[in-house]
Amino acid sequence: MNETPALTKNQSLVMSVLSEAKSPLSAYQILDELRPEGLRAPLQVYRALDKLTEHKLVHRIESLNAFVACSHAAEHGGEMVAFAICEACGRVEEFCDPVLQSRLAAWSHEHDFIPTRTTLEIKGRCAACH
Repeated sequence: MNETPALTKNQSLVMSVLSEAKSPLSAYQILDELRPEGLRAPLQVYRALDKLTEHKLVHRIESLNAFVACSHAAEHGGEMVAFAICEACGRVEEFCDPVLQSRLAAWSHEHDFIPTRTTLEIKGRCAACH
């Protein structure tokens, strides 16, 4: 079992903001939330996000250029991450699917392709919005 790494003050602040967020946040939205805590420069947030992403505690939603706290670290172990993104309310649900992960791994093997990261984003409408 992976242990949570020791976080710096800035990493802890960023993690806290993302953990409490109702939707994905951009680095600048995170910075705005943390100005009262003394963070002033975007670089402070980006450095924290880089480390949190490296530790698989945070995910970047590529299509939104935003970040979310990992909600299923124990389930996917950081391997393949998938997100269902509601285009109406902005809700993002993280999930993992072993069958899909297995199929993507098989495709990669069949095509002699070595993936460095796999993120699947599905856009549509959540149950509450359709």
